[in-house]
Amino acid sequence: MTARAADLAQFIAQAGWSAAERAPLAGDASNRRYERLCLPNGTRAVLMDAPPDKGEDVRPFVQIATYLTGLALSAPEIFAQDPARGFLLLEDLGDALFARVLETKPELETPLYEAATDALLHLHRAEPLALAPYDAATMAPLAALAFDWYQFGITGAVDEAAREQFLAAITPLLSRLDEQPRVLIQRDYHAENLLWLPDRTGVARVGLLDFQDAMLGHPAYDLVSVLQDARRDLQPETEARMIARFLAQTPQQDSSFREAYAILGAQRNLRILGVFARLCLRDGKAHYVDLIPRVWAHIETNLAHPALAPVAAILREALPKPTPDVLTALRTKCATCPDR
Repeated sequence: MTARAADLAQFIAQAGWSAAERAPLAGDASNRRYERLCLPNGTRAVLMDAPPDKGEDVRPFVQIATYLTGLALSAPEIFAQDPARGFLLLEDLGDALFARVLETKPELETPLYEAATDALLHLHRAEPLALAPYDAATMAPLAALAFDWYQFGITGAVDEAAREQFLAAITPLLSRLDEQPRVLIQRDYHAENLLWLPDRTGVARVGLLDFQDAMLGHPAYDLVSVLQDARRDLQPETEARMIARFLAQTPQQDSSFREAYAILGAQRNLRILGVFARLCLRDGKAHYVDLIPRVWAHIETNLAHPALAPVAAILREALPKPTPDVLTALRTKCATCPDR
């Protein structure tokens, strides 16, 4: 037994769960690891193992979870915690991820996304925590990951001149959004981080996961995150209805909000394009390449907004389209850049 495994067993015992059966749960793109614990009486919990020596820190998760549950939103209750060693024992909200539910019950798309939209509206009405801003200075370099990893992975080099032109074009657009009132944005609000809890009522029917990287940002950010999902296709009419639903219950001005939605959608999807390429090239996770065409489609949708015309011209010239041949070539380079 490793020292970490011994520490974990000790934490479980101290929390009163030593009699539980343990089974692994699917992880995410981080260094966190999850297990489901089940006591003989059927009571369940989720164990988060987030090693501090690998850069993980459970304290933001604890802070945000406590805040969200205080707003009557369904973040997991924290049963036990050991921040120094990176262990949390959490309420088990089940397996009914939006993505899984909709695979077998596509007719629930509208009610699920209405609930997700309403949960955001509820969150945005609350006084946010004092978190770091997700501002232009932060967002613009993240969007440039599309050059740093996607363009690099395909062409073998970064076009530094085009990258600088891109930053010069997108930064003023993002800076305008910095002037708007900020809300707590979870930054990973999508169908594989949302759970359907139909036995609860109102906004509590949406179980929330993976929110530890929350920051303060524009109200459109999490909405575009859930409606332009990198992992599943959403009916275009559903996206349109949810934007209209959101606007009907918020003081945002229609045209300026839709412009912000397109700008943030472009920024977010360009960042994801770069991250997915990085997960392949650096970390050897080739399956993320399969998601790139959908991300590219979202980028093209957002670039069609007139406000993004200067950015669109640069990107269409600099970034290769993810054709099947391009993606095959990218896959062959997986795990070839571990030190980049």
